Amino acid sequence: MSSAMSSRPRNPYSSAEIDRASHEREDDERMIELASSGEARFVPIDMERNLVKKGGNPEAVFLQGMMARAVVASADHHIFLGYVEGTPYFAVDVTGKETPLGEMGEFVDLRQVGALLFAREGSILAYARGMTYWHRRHRYCGVCGASTKVTRGGHVRICTNESCKTEHFPRTDPAVIMLVHHGDKCLLGRGKQFPKGMHSTLAGFVEPGESFEDAVAREVYEEVRVRVKNVTYRSSQPWPFPASVMIGFHAEAESLDFEVNLDELASARWLSREELRPENLPKDGSFFMPRRDSIARRLIEEWLGHEAGPSING
Repeated sequence: MSSAMSSRPRNPYSSAEIDRASHEREDDERMIELASSGEARFVPIDMERNLVKKGGNPEAVFLQGMMARAVVASADHHIFLGYVEGTPYFAVDVTGKETPLGEMGEFVDLRQVGALLFAREGSILAYARGMTYWHRRHRYCGVCGASTKVTRGGHVRICTNESCKTEHFPRTDPAVIMLVHHGDKCLLGRGKQFPKGMHSTLAGFVEPGESFEDAVAREVYEEVRVRVKNVTYRSSQPWPFPASVMIGFHAEAESLDFEVNLDELASARWLSREELRPENLPKDGSFFMPRRDSIARRLIEEWLGHEAGPSING
């Protein structure tokens, strides 16, 4: 990795401050010891929502002490996330459980507050959200249909069928996300489910047997019938909404000609650097940049060379 790339700031939800200590997951006694220690912090999740303190700048709520023990006792299991500055962190799914946590804050979609949290807090909350999402969708074996049980600190589920015993691991679906540019213009699109006025980069999932670069070329052609070259990796971002990692690229279009695939997008348009200057963007709500916690916004800002304009949430 070049020094220039390693010195780039990390994208939201991708803090390097979490020591996952994967070697400790194998030790069941160690997991019990850590979870029962007074130092342990627990990250509660309710239906993919994270608990935060509201009012002013939002803050993540981490449980410890008696409150943590009460919540953990009511949960089906807890998941070892790792250490932050020597403190062990666990995720705990409280979906459908009776808890007093509403008095400590509000359960919200992380994307509503992610850009306002400290980088480390956002990363811990995203990690916990992704793990609990996976657990709730893998309670049964995908091979034989029998129930699965949690092991290795919550990072493996094993089929309980003695003739099967398949091990299931948390999965992350890779997706490429790319800013297509040509000369002084870049191509932004509107997904059919986007909020009104929001424009963003193109993106799509990687298919089996496909490289990231090939996925970029295929997705761009599928969505706007544009051929690209000079596909260049920029950065990546975990995106547990629900279970992806976004691999970001810049790609050069061979021409400005394009045709929107209306099965994929609502619309697309070329925009110049001048048009994308914050002071030149429409003020009538007809155009917004990607959300501030997204790699899409970073890809655009890197190409622009300055901060992008307002997003749909400010």
